[in-house]
Amino acid sequence: MNTDKVDVDLRFAYRLLHPRHTVLVTCADKTGKENVITLAWTMPTSIKPPLLVISVRPERYSHRFIEESGEFVVNVPTMEIVEQTLYCGRVSGRECDKFETAPLTPSPARMVRSPIIKECVAHLECKVVQIITTGDHTLFVGEILTAYVNEGTFTKAKTFKVRKVKPVFHMGGNSFVTISPTLFKPKITKPKKS
Repeated sequence: MNTDKVDVDLRFAYRLLHPRHTVLVTCADKTGKENVITLAWTMPTSIKPPLLVISVRPERYSHRFIEESGEFVVNVPTMEIVEQTLYCGRVSGRECDKFETAPLTPSPARMVRSPIIKECVAHLECKVVQIITTGDHTLFVGEILTAYVNEGTFTKAKTFKVRKVKPVFHMGGNSFVTISPTLFKPKITKPKKS
């Protein structure tokens, strides 16, 4: 492997951290209007209590919904709905009902007013516990109230069965990949220099 370094335009520096797990976040405003937003900037932040963060631009239609309602659902799509996943990230809910035009099926969540997406393999229902402004994005820290997954898709070791579930990872732009079913378990020893 070539170890010579070249500069990366700072506008694209974040892509050095890609591919990123891509999710469909659902939300509802105080009148009950529902929306879906595609996000690749999400991460867990705490196990006890169970917290995760999503990063949303204030200009995005869903930003107001999440800010007003104080809740959202992180839905985990698979490659089976990668076209709908891209669509929901490229079209604004101001212009159309994404559930109808994608099409995706909203279903009632267990503990929040925001719907889940039936076609997704897993769902994490969240209550907003902190809002942080970072540059041109807002971080919504959500406490996970309940989480559930399609039966038969999660192993006893608490990981996705990747031969069955092909999660969506964003490379940048309109490009996505999924993970290989090959599982690597390196030994916990001092690595040898290559």
